[in-house]
Amino acid sequence: MTPFEYVSVLISIILGLGITQIVSGLADIVQHRHQVQLYWPHLMWIVFAFFLHIQEWWVLYDLRTLSDWKLPTFLFTILYPINLFILARILFPSNMGTSPVDLKSFYFLNYRKFFGWAVILIVLSLIDNLVLNGYSWSEQPVHLFLLLLLSVLIYKNLQHEWLHKLIVVLLTVLLFASLLLVDWTIRS
Repeated sequence: MTPFEYVSVLISIILGLGITQIVSGLADIVQHRHQVQLYWPHLMWIVFAFFLHIQEWWVLYDLRTLSDWKLPTFLFTILYPINLFILARILFPSNMGTSPVDLKSFYFLNYRKFFGWAVILIVLSLIDNLVLNGYSWSEQPVHLFLLLLLSVLIYKNLQHEWLHKLIVVLLTVLLFASLLLVDWTIRS
């Protein structure tokens, strides 16, 4: 077993747990659909979080070329999947099925927590890009913009519904643009 195979097992398990949270949460929404009032921006965040899990699993393969694994490198690498898991868990109410759930109210009660963990993901991604991938600050304008935007939303506690809808649509467009613009080919 190579060092990459060894460390990728635990990372894959954590990502699988996050995906399980998302899929189970969606199944709960479907199962209790008569008690759940849907909110489309919240559903788009769920899709976005799901894609982030898949994307992290996909780019994990790029680490196969790292031959000298040290515990600090592994600990840093595993922080992103752990944060993704927490992000996935925050997206769903724990009382699903026991009482009616209004996902709009749930979203606005919890968006600051969700955005806070998203900010941590962005910071981890920035550090990873700077230290491990050799990108400069100027090569990461999207990361820096999102970091600033989400931080302002958290700090100011802005609850303008139109703003939250705009942000999730903007991020979804960026997500799909990345699918088209980024070369996602796995190279051996």
